[in-house]
Amino acid sequence: MTVTVRRPLGAARRMAGALDDRAPTAWWLRPAVAIGVPTAAFGVHALLYGRWIIDDAGITFAYARSVATGAGPVLQPGADPVEGFSNPAWLGLLVLGRWLGLFDRGAWFGVPDYVAFPKLLALLLVAGVFACCYAVASAMSRRPVLVATAAGLVTAAVPSFVIWTVSGLENALLALAAAGIAAVLVRAVVAGQLLTPATAVRCGLLAALAALTRPDGLVYAGAFPLAALLLLQRADLGRAVRAAGLSLLVVAVPTGAYLAWRLAVFGEFVPNTAIAKAQGLPGLAAATRPGELLTYVGWPAALLAVAAVGAALTRPGPRRALVALLVPLALAVLAFGVLAPDWMGQLRFATPVWPLGALVGVVAADIAAPLLAARARVVVALLAVGAAAVSGLALVDGARAFRAAPTAPLCLVAQNTGRAVNSYAEVVDVPDPVLAAPDLGGAALVSDLRLVDLVGLADERIARYWAAGDLEGLRTHLLTEVRPTFITLNPDWARMTELLTDRRMFEGYDRIATSPAGVTDWVRSDVLGPGDLSALRARADAALVADEAARRSPRASCGDLLVPSP
Repeated sequence: MTVTVRRPLGAARRMAGALDDRAPTAWWLRPAVAIGVPTAAFGVHALLYGRWIIDDAGITFAYARSVATGAGPVLQPGADPVEGFSNPAWLGLLVLGRWLGLFDRGAWFGVPDYVAFPKLLALLLVAGVFACCYAVASAMSRRPVLVATAAGLVTAAVPSFVIWTVSGLENALLALAAAGIAAVLVRAVVAGQLLTPATAVRCGLLAALAALTRPDGLVYAGAFPLAALLLLQRADLGRAVRAAGLSLLVVAVPTGAYLAWRLAVFGEFVPNTAIAKAQGLPGLAAATRPGELLTYVGWPAALLAVAAVGAALTRPGPRRALVALLVPLALAVLAFGVLAPDWMGQLRFATPVWPLGALVGVVAADIAAPLLAARARVVVALLAVGAAAVSGLALVDGARAFRAAPTAPLCLVAQNTGRAVNSYAEVVDVPDPVLAAPDLGGAALVSDLRLVDLVGLADERIARYWAAGDLEGLRTHLLTEVRPTFITLNPDWARMTELLTDRRMFEGYDRIATSPAGVTDWVRSDVLGPGDLSALRARADAALVADEAARRSPRASCGDLLVPSP
């Protein structure tokens, strides 16, 4: 008896037809393949990092809870308003999710929504990035499905891109804004509509979204004016000036409105996070930082991509569209270069570079390939395979290393800075206990105590001490004015604050315990009653068990809902 299986073969033929743009196929299949395949690859890659969320995302989560529940833009209800976030557009999406009952309300089929909602939202935004890649490829290539799919798969293979888009932070939204600008510019150039008001407005709106997603996103306000300048023809000078002015005006309206709100509520021109980090003017090191991007993906692959771009720019037909595509990539690299190096690793500020860079490289290769003789194509293909192998090995190593020890898990901080210190507060007789600590994302979601941010992101006074480099003033403020009930210090922040070299620390505080990771908890001496210190140390021993469990499972979640103790 012979059984003929037809459906898989039919599906394979439809897939092949989608990849071959000369073959007739359903209108929806080509974009479905070009967007769906890399999105699926991205999702599979993201599974490597489990339920990990970076602790810094917890700060935005806490602000989203406060805004959604009517407490205002504060880290905790009752605290003074401080702009301890720098991603208002992402914050707005989280607030909307909470209002809809999708975020900070419980679990989805066993997965806490503080994990599920931001990660699935990131997946949708990344699918939008790949849709923009397809829009660019459709305008520039005769094989848009193949080009867009290849660019998307390269992007989905980059750990830096996947890690930070699913970290709980705003990276996916910024990547979508940058990719959207690229798509608008390229399609407008191909259609001969670059200087139309519609193109200027679309680029302006996307640049405003980028600026409200992260402060460095303001650099994309220059995308349309720069493209108009680079592609300027003498007869179009007046139109170009008017269109550039319109684009900048569109950027200025929403960003200006937000600035006015910031001044009215917080009294500052920049977010408090920028003050605390003291981001200065870029120095000579900014010119060398883009080299980190090339090292990360591998120099052989980077050099091949640069060679392809150079060859493609020699072709008059696609040159203008390729220049337009290079503009947002150049701005993304510029933003990465001028920002101070980030301690979190995996090139957190490079997220928009990866899809734009992959798209530029693949599009340029598609344009340049017909320029080569058959034998030269074979040589280039072999070089590309070798370069891909070198890059692949490096990327796999990076993914494995991060998976084994992901940066600052939210749940670890919720345990050792939140729940552990909550248990300490049950021992001492203090009506309004205060905790000072450097990691506050998870703690802000679960802590019963009033929090003081030693990093200064959510504390205006401490931010100014860091900006001025006044460590003596910071310690005096903390130890003589704030006088927190508890202080938690890890080795890095103990060194940076120099608290353990200040005699007032040892005169006014007793050490409770130090974990194997070097995190030390302190209690103010004058709040201790007879036997309290022993009781606190017993609580620390119990908390250490939970702390060790959290460290053994850094990619796990920690309960359906992160809230203070009832």
